[in-house]
Amino acid sequence: QVQLVESGGGLVQAGGSLRLSCAASGRSLSWYPMAWFRQAPGKERESVASINSNGANTYYVDSVKGRFTISRDNAKNTLYLQMSSLKPEDTAIYYCAAGRPGLIVIRTADLVGSWGQGTQVTVSS
Repeated sequence: QVQLVESGGGLVQAGGSLRLSCAASGRSLSWYPMAWFRQAPGKERESVASINSNGANTYYVDSVKGRFTISRDNAKNTLYLQMSSLKPEDTAIYYCAAGRPGLIVIRTADLVGSWGQGTQVTVSS
């Protein structure tokens, strides 16, 4: 089982940027497709962006396309989410997630094998 720890969340004004990081331990990240999910109060957890094990394939939910970029550095065992042009509706707890080896990308929570503890992102208007 891989352990995941997120960092980089915080409070930012609308239009600003943040970069989230997810450090993995226990196993090499290169085995896993990875994703960032988010959950806002009263809403279901949704997959925001996902990337396959070697970084060649990515997925983005429509609401973040063109604003968010997911990337990974397998040598550093780290996953990233660069968020730009942030909007108040991006406010949520953001979770790093590792999927089952062999999957390409992760679009739903039932495909996640390991979760991080989450990091709060708050975008003020």
